[in-house]
Amino acid sequence: MSHTVVAEIQKLIEEIQRLGTKNADGLWVVKFGVIVRDDRCADIFEGLVGTLRAAKKRGVVEYAGEMLLQGMSDQVDIVLKKLTVE
Repeated sequence: MSHTVVAEIQKLIEEIQRLGTKNADGLWVVKFGVIVRDDRCADIFEGLVGTLRAAKKRGVVEYAGEMLLQGMSDQVDIVLKKLTVE
């Protein structure tokens, strides 16, 4: 796994914790619409959807569906499953 991808996913983990709340299971959760519209995230991530897909593939986050689209996917929960990238 490239260092750049690891660094991007680690930043994503930090931003989910900053913007999200803990659910009943103690996991961090944030709506896709919240993270995609956040100014700080817009500055950090060139390809937020790509970073989310890479994180999902590695089991770091979980969300419904394959592709998230602004507007249509705004209410989709992104659940943080791991606090580090392996």
